[in-house]
Amino acid sequence: MADHGWREDVLGAPFERLELPLGEDDEGPVVATLVRRRRSPADLLRQAHGPLHGVDVLYVHGWSDYFFQVELAERVERLGARFHALDLRKYGRSLRPRQTPGNIDDLATYDEDIGAALDAIAAEHHGDTGRRLVPMGHSTGGLTLSLWAARHPDRVAGLVLNSPWLEFQASAVGRALVAPVIKLGARRNPLAPMPAVDPGFYTRTVSAAGEGSWTYDQQWRPDRGFPLHPGWLAAVFDGQATVAAGLGIEVPVLVMLSDKSMLQPRWDDGMARADVALNVDVVAHRALSLGSEVTVRRLHGAVHDVVLSVPDVREHAYDAIGRWAATLPR
Repeated sequence: MADHGWREDVLGAPFERLELPLGEDDEGPVVATLVRRRRSPADLLRQAHGPLHGVDVLYVHGWSDYFFQVELAERVERLGARFHALDLRKYGRSLRPRQTPGNIDDLATYDEDIGAALDAIAAEHHGDTGRRLVPMGHSTGGLTLSLWAARHPDRVAGLVLNSPWLEFQASAVGRALVAPVIKLGARRNPLAPMPAVDPGFYTRTVSAAGEGSWTYDQQWRPDRGFPLHPGWLAAVFDGQATVAAGLGIEVPVLVMLSDKSMLQPRWDDGMARADVALNVDVVAHRALSLGSEVTVRRLHGAVHDVVLSVPDVREHAYDAIGRWAATLPR
């Protein structure tokens, strides 16, 4: 295994990170960061028999987020895959001083981040070309990877989406009404501040300081999210419009969603077992625009990031991934 450039990660052993230089933009040098879990001999033995044997899984996080889901890496590798996670440019490990967190004006720009990650993963396999790729994305990362998979149909064997932000919360009609105003603002001042819309309920559902059980870096995953800007939101709306027109993905796609949304201005204890970020019914409908073989799995009691839900829901999620993986063509 090629170890040049890999360093121990902030998650501690056995996790390691690799910085991927991506040149410069108007805010300075840009990098992405790849994270992997160093495997033991026992890990290698287990991976030889799982339904994802011979598969590379590349995970991409959502908005105002980064990779910290240790259990996800362990469970996916238990299914036989080799797991890597990517902190995109200007997120998490890749965020540099004086950069605008998460700033992008075209989701296709992330092709560079993903391409660099896949090159690094390929280097670990010493020319083994028989491996399959199954990207896995959460929320905005799910939107980004869906668009990427449609542009690179020859590179993917399947796609796993965890509450992907495939459509605006108020549906395609709402997006069509709002998008022209957002795009006008993006042309005039792409980094103009926008009103904060996150009341912090999602953080409350997952954080150990609230109703959840997870700890993480609050600078990389702020309680109320990063500030919003019209340039970024216009890029998301463009991506969602592309999905609505149909992506034509021909490989199997698994979409995991909560069975319920609670999008309201006041806290309710039921939010701890619901999606408080997306309209899951709208997303479930839009998922049918992804391609010809889409499995939508609704998980009772799941939060927005289904793998951060309570233990019984997480078990249902990993079971869904395993059963779906067993159907992938070899």
